[in-house]
Amino acid sequence: MSTPPIRVVGLGGSMSERSTSLAALRVALGGCSTAGGDVEVFDIRQLDLPMYVPGAKPPESVRRLCAAVTGCNAMIWSSPLYHGSISGSFKNALDWLQVLADDGQPYLSDKAVGLIATAGGVQGLQAVNTMEFVVRALRAFAVPLVIPIPRAHRVFDEDGVITDDLVKDQLERLGTEVCRVARTLSTPG
Repeated sequence: MSTPPIRVVGLGGSMSERSTSLAALRVALGGCSTAGGDVEVFDIRQLDLPMYVPGAKPPESVRRLCAAVTGCNAMIWSSPLYHGSISGSFKNALDWLQVLADDGQPYLSDKAVGLIATAGGVQGLQAVNTMEFVVRALRAFAVPLVIPIPRAHRVFDEDGVITDDLVKDQLERLGTEVCRVARTLSTPG
């Protein structure tokens, strides 16, 4: 009897047309696919989310995102580093996950989450740290392997293709690790 595939939702990107955080997310999700995961990506720019307002009726894009999150075993988040933290558009998407508060298992209960941050400068870990706080607040488990990518403009070409084999391997390893942890969390007993 074969085990069902691990379903992984990727959430990331930025409002930029050439988003290194979205490019990094796609590489990590490739690692998930290689590890037998079934992946779906949500691009922040394409979600076109209004600002989160408590009690507001969620738009269709939020309902699609929340349905995918409810049905997944794991997520990978990828945000650019803006002024020492995650981008406002990425945080807004996370705020919309409030819609999941009243589910049988609220928010992201018992899901594994992999974290990626891309930076123009030499930092990146601050965005990862911010996301890790949110992971815990949403009742999920951050995978210990995190990938901050400094000087991301040197790692991806103008078409979003990764040019650094070491970073590519790290991102793919993150995808594999997310699937491994998700399988462990999904195994009864």
